[in-house]
Amino acid sequence: MISVNAPGDPVERMVVASQDGGETAAQAINQLEQKKIWRKKLGLDLPIFYFSLSPFSFPDTLYKIYDKNEREALGRLIHQYGNWKEIEEYYASLNNFYKEQAAFVLDTNEIRFVDRSAILETLNQIRFEALSLKSSYTASVIDLKISNIEKLLSLFPFLSKLQITFSTSKANYNKIKNTSTVWKNYIPKIIFYGYKNQYHRWLFGDGGNYSKGLIHGDFGTSYITKQPVSDVIYSKIGWSLLFSMLSVILAYLISIPVGIKAAAKRGSRFDKTTSAIFFMLYSMPSFWLATLLLMTFANPDMLHLFPASGVKPALGYPESASLFQKIKASIPYIILPLICFTYSSFGFLSRIMRGAMLEVLEQDYIRTAYAKGVPENTVIWKHALRNALLPIITVFANVFPAAIGGSIIIESIFTIPGIGSEAVYAIQNNNYPVIIAALTISGFLTLLGYLISDILYAIVDPRISFKK
Repeated sequence: MISVNAPGDPVERMVVASQDGGETAAQAINQLEQKKIWRKKLGLDLPIFYFSLSPFSFPDTLYKIYDKNEREALGRLIHQYGNWKEIEEYYASLNNFYKEQAAFVLDTNEIRFVDRSAILETLNQIRFEALSLKSSYTASVIDLKISNIEKLLSLFPFLSKLQITFSTSKANYNKIKNTSTVWKNYIPKIIFYGYKNQYHRWLFGDGGNYSKGLIHGDFGTSYITKQPVSDVIYSKIGWSLLFSMLSVILAYLISIPVGIKAAAKRGSRFDKTTSAIFFMLYSMPSFWLATLLLMTFANPDMLHLFPASGVKPALGYPESASLFQKIKASIPYIILPLICFTYSSFGFLSRIMRGAMLEVLEQDYIRTAYAKGVPENTVIWKHALRNALLPIITVFANVFPAAIGGSIIIESIFTIPGIGSEAVYAIQNNNYPVIIAALTISGFLTLLGYLISDILYAIVDPRISFKK
């Protein structure tokens, strides 16, 4: 739904137009051919779904119009007039005129007394108006553009051939207005296309010609780099997973002992102090703290203790560097981002751990253990901890994907080459396949978090079994 309804035409983004404003007719025709090729590669030459519900006036082949703007314009014309046959003839005559004027060859004998630059400028204006006319659907706009083209064609006598061709387009447009059958728009019809459609291709592939399908890990082609999205994601996911896993591990290693001690020393100074500190950290926005850390500890004017961006030296790792040397070189780059990834989980996890531990400590078997003279550390760490871990395991399913989601802002601030920064870049450039891939991976990690939680349940609580 996102790919189909998102603004803009992906094919236009894949085929970059000339930047100097002096595009020739040959270049224009070449671009049209490139658009057809990319439209086929992206599967946009197929119907959207297995079936469609549309008015009776709509044809079952409108999806074959390769240009998205022209396709939408034709749909608007059908809604206004309802006579697809006449609209199709009008569109075909416009295409014929556009190709003829794009391939128009100047006769040197006819233009020897005329300024050549003026002729070329006129032809460019005609081509621009003709291209714009193909994407127009409002009556006033179409009439204006037809009038403009007629004026341009009348400037030079040797353009009479084009005038004859364009007169056919004008006549076909008048025919559309005179043979309107709007009543066809109020009669619904269902069109069945079978499995050869964009959705089926996106999900299952096309047999390996251009796409393997989403279920095989093929997220399509990037609109910016023209590379497979899978290659883009797989080259970025390593750093995102590294920071996410380290942040989750650190958050649990710090929050669980603090929560346990806060519950064992309920109401003590340690309990009140850690609660206040962790709640303060929880309330701090990650982008604000990240900026503050950069200004304080990566600023040459204050404390230049850490690099401001990246995950490794600007010149890269030495060729002969071992794994340990690479890790050592990256540690200064990792510390500040890791703090921003981790701190917000302290208050959340420690309070859950504290509440769960307090509930367990009120159980009868804990009182029995104390009555038997079992040391306090043994009661807490051996008898109480295992049952108190169930709530903390439950929230793991939310903490793990949240770490990936929060990485979007932090990765952008610290210029980390991960999925988050790639997603921001994709959003800024309307690169929808990359955005969909990032969302899909986030959903997959959520499912993975739930799976790990279920497995940990069975490890912690012997009463839970997956055998049955």
